[in-house]
Amino acid sequence: MQSKIAGGTGWLVMCVLAGLMNTAVGQQPTEDDYFPLSRFEIPQGIVLEAGAIEPLPDGTLAVATRRGDIYLVTHAWDDDLKPAEFRLWAQGLHEILGLSYRDGWLYATQRCEVSRLRDSDGDGLADEVQTFCDTWSINGDYHEYAFGSPFDKNGHMWVVLCLTGSFGSDCPWRGWAVRIDRDGRMIPTCSGIRSPGGIGFNAVGDVFYTDNQGPWNGTCSLKWLRPGSFQGHPGGNRWFSLTEQGSQGAPAEPQSGSRIVTEADRIPEYEPPAIMFPYQKMGQSASGIACDVTAGKFGPFKDQLFVGDVTHSTVMRCALEKVQGHYQGACFPFRQGIASGTLALRMTDDGTMFVGGTNRGWGSRGTKPFSLERLRWTGKVPFEILQMRAKPDGFELEFTEPVNAETAVKPETWKFSSYCYIFQSSYGSPEVDHQEPQVTGVKVSDDRRTVRLTLNQMTRGHIHELHVAGLKSAADLPLLHDSAYYTLHYVPQAE
Repeated sequence: MQSKIAGGTGWLVMCVLAGLMNTAVGQQPTEDDYFPLSRFEIPQGIVLEAGAIEPLPDGTLAVATRRGDIYLVTHAWDDDLKPAEFRLWAQGLHEILGLSYRDGWLYATQRCEVSRLRDSDGDGLADEVQTFCDTWSINGDYHEYAFGSPFDKNGHMWVVLCLTGSFGSDCPWRGWAVRIDRDGRMIPTCSGIRSPGGIGFNAVGDVFYTDNQGPWNGTCSLKWLRPGSFQGHPGGNRWFSLTEQGSQGAPAEPQSGSRIVTEADRIPEYEPPAIMFPYQKMGQSASGIACDVTAGKFGPFKDQLFVGDVTHSTVMRCALEKVQGHYQGACFPFRQGIASGTLALRMTDDGTMFVGGTNRGWGSRGTKPFSLERLRWTGKVPFEILQMRAKPDGFELEFTEPVNAETAVKPETWKFSSYCYIFQSSYGSPEVDHQEPQVTGVKVSDDRRTVRLTLNQMTRGHIHELHVAGLKSAADLPLLHDSAYYTLHYVPQAE
């Protein structure tokens, strides 16, 4: 869906010129040089707590709140955000954590149902509200969030349903991911959900969600919702009794105190996390998901995923690959300084990322109780690790700019450690099974954009943490972010 975009060209030119001037005078690059934040001025009296964001065909931006309101924001793409207006369009809903537009209707995922709304008489207010699907249940527990996706390539909406509290599922379908077809019928699809913070698609349409530290989740993670999979928390498996397979269709119970790859080998349905975000190092409450399918309008990160974190008020970047039929990959810091706790992310066709913030219930580094912000690329390419790919005996790093080969070939430039988390029924886990892989070989490609690192050990099931010291680009710039964290659940086979 295309949105009507106002302005943008003059802003981009000014940002590029400013970035070039900074480089010319030798200033250390910052995130603002590449992806500056623009903040909306939220009118007094509006408690935004943005839980979902959706661009509309008329050029307005729909923003839904945790308080159950939907606002239409005008001038959201203008260079100057001061003229932006927030117009109340609907109210009285229940903690909206998903918005998607289709065929004249705006679909809103609430705790209790997916509703669809429209303004049938054109007076600027929603006057028609219909229940689209309400097959799951709620019992009033604060933890029973429901996050809804846009429509997938088959016309289905996906909803991830949080457990009743951290440990169990007290009413049907809590702890499941479900699909809703075009007729509003619910299709139970994946079990094992704990506490989602967001849901979205990658560039080829596969569905991912974020889950958060707690029972059976040693840390926060990005998980692939492979249809039919078990995501790790057995609390909701009781509802297999309501499926066609019956209770015998439930996966085996994971063994508390084990390790993820051990249980993945034992339980065929179990899909290990694609990316685990090291706790406190990368965040503490993973949230919304956005994919860059703008074909270069958001910088060099084509087809990569961006994930928010409420506690750290950040946006992280994720580069995935498929190994032995499973997604896995690396996460990198991307943007800090969000005004509140990062919750909703929405990337639009022109390369604008909208970020909705709230800190009620979690707390955040960002001090505002709620926020709405916008990220755009200035046109200047940051020196970053673009991709981190697993190899049978190490990793291949691809960079956004050519590296200085003299600094790259030094083994001491690359510092690795590795560890995992206990897969257990109690809350969270410390890092365990620490190792320190050593770099035994470095090879720089002819174009100096790729560095192949050979390690003395690759440990399946471990996060491989990399810190880069002293690496410079060919233009003598340091890395904007010098750390990466690769989740290695499957080691590629030698070719």
